[in-house]
Amino acid sequence: MVDNQTGRQPHLISVRGLSKSFSHNGLRVEILKSIDLDLYAGETISIVGASGIGKSTLLHILGTLDRPDSGTFLFQDKDVLLFDDEKLARFRNESIGFVFQFHHLLPEFSAVENTMMPALIRGASKKEAKESAETILVRVGLKDRLSYRVNKLSGGEQQRVALARALVLKPVILLADEPTGNLDEKNKSHVHDLLLELNKEIGMTLIVVTHNMELASYMSRSVTIIDGQLVKT
Repeated sequence: MVDNQTGRQPHLISVRGLSKSFSHNGLRVEILKSIDLDLYAGETISIVGASGIGKSTLLHILGTLDRPDSGTFLFQDKDVLLFDDEKLARFRNESIGFVFQFHHLLPEFSAVENTMMPALIRGASKKEAKESAETILVRVGLKDRLSYRVNKLSGGEQQRVALARALVLKPVILLADEPTGNLDEKNKSHVHDLLLELNKEIGMTLIVVTHNMELASYMSRSVTIIDGQLVKT
């Protein structure tokens, strides 16, 4: 829906004044200082910069895996920071997909069994979950690996299973933290292409934390964090 007054889509995500600090050797260290950020449905954005500047901290807050010390986080005009833990977990399962540098798959389970997990958690039947998992695994190029245990797959194949698991429920937001950090150049390129293709096909908002400037350049915009503040790059 487009706002009739502005002619633009309303924000999918709007955060204001997000701040986060940690205690280190008895000192309070401010990582994020009153961060403001607006994101639209289907947008792609990279968060780049050196280690330790707060990129992953911001991503974890946007993914509701962590809470800020202060600020508001509106998702479709609802402040998700006001949700209790149960409602927040349900929101995360229904609306957000995660891909990390380390795939965090269960090695004793097959590719399709790992990919089914989010759907089963949501309450889908085993048949429905398996059908959804197989569909997305075929889409990411693993048609011949559905029944393979994860520990029998290559690194690139494992990361594609992780991507399939993140997207099996067609989330509104996909958060990727160094998704190609452990891959060789060929597999990096493959995952880059998949992220962008699936962003267009599914229409999810894509937020990527990366050191890889080639991947960052593919995003519609790029930001970094300097002295706790969000800055365009």
